[in-house]
Amino acid sequence: MNISLADQQLILELLDVMSATKLQECRQHISAQLDGVVDFWLRHSHDAEYGGFFTCIGRDGKVYDDLKYVWLQGRQVWMYCRLYRTLERFHRPEILEAAKAGAAFLRKFARMSSSSSPWKCAFCLTRDGKAVKVQRSIFSECFYIMAMDELSRVIADQDMQLEAEQMMEQLIYWVQVDPSGLGRPRLPGDVATNSMAVPMMLLCLVRQLTEGRDHEAAQKYRELGSWCVAQILQHVQRAGTAILENVSESGAELPGSAGRLQNPGHALEAGWFLLQFSAETGDKEIQKTAIEKFIELPLEYGWDREHGGLFYFLDVDGHCPTQLEWNMKPWWPHCEALIALLMAYSQTKRPELLQRFLQVYDYSFSHFPDEKNGEWVGYLSREGSTVLDFKGGPFKGFFHVPRCLLMCERLLDDLLQMHDE
Repeated sequence: MNISLADQQLILELLDVMSATKLQECRQHISAQLDGVVDFWLRHSHDAEYGGFFTCIGRDGKVYDDLKYVWLQGRQVWMYCRLYRTLERFHRPEILEAAKAGAAFLRKFARMSSSSSPWKCAFCLTRDGKAVKVQRSIFSECFYIMAMDELSRVIADQDMQLEAEQMMEQLIYWVQVDPSGLGRPRLPGDVATNSMAVPMMLLCLVRQLTEGRDHEAAQKYRELGSWCVAQILQHVQRAGTAILENVSESGAELPGSAGRLQNPGHALEAGWFLLQFSAETGDKEIQKTAIEKFIELPLEYGWDREHGGLFYFLDVDGHCPTQLEWNMKPWWPHCEALIALLMAYSQTKRPELLQRFLQVYDYSFSHFPDEKNGEWVGYLSREGSTVLDFKGGPFKGFFHVPRCLLMCERLLDDLLQMHDE
């Protein structure tokens, strides 16, 4: 049957109206979810006696462990500040005061005075700030930087901004020159590895430190941003058919389970980081690679066709991954998928990206939110039932869920505004 041009145009207009209606529904739901998540952490996570935040919080909001994880403290400060700075309804005194109290706790206790480097941070602290554990990685420091830089924007504190930039210089040295300050000795059997998490995190920090600032700040980190993108692109392997979590420093595939590891959530997060980079630089080739390789491809191999949802880990050759939780459905990959797909759709208007967004949206909002107690559960079985019902722990805090909801709300606002014009 031949369809006239007029009928084709009418069909496209009807589809556009239907999409706008659905997006408006999503926007209202996401906004309400964000309000509820923020309220949960405001009510349950603040330590009025010692400062900082409780992060080990049970399903009903009760604290089940008072250890304080530095990267989650930094994430919560950053998240409060970003909400306060970018959405009018969160421009509230109690949110700013909580962020300032969290930053004060970090500045007083997070950095390891006994370390050979004055910039090394603990991974875990007691309730009153004594160091419990340190990791041989950069992630506590990364979120310390994010917290300090974001708060410095809100309260116009140049010393705090300078502290963030100085710690950033140390991270760059550890990653690109000499990692010994992390306490990680070179062992004879250890193969030098490009783990995707490291350039991803540094690229995130480049954006954090340059966003909205002058040309000089952009120039300062331009070379590092390009280096991070090149490092991330090395993870496109097997003639473009796989994103591998770990590759060699030269970008070659590594042997064994670590070399075959796929992490769909990380690939998706890298995808929207690359989309932001391409939007800032005007690099259409990076945009194309981000969508095809880091968003569409991980969704293709990472989506469970039988039960829905994204797998945690996969082996590119189909072996059982050595991570015991490999077939669980955690909260955060779904958050990254929602951001990545909606950002990709907003930049391209490709309808199939919107359909994938709605697929992930339907799964996420029918499985993770706890309508009775608030917030999201974090860990589902492969079949979609709740396995771990706490709202916060050593790895889940006030970050992935509210960041996803905030970014999706703002992307949806932009899309709906474009539709109305």
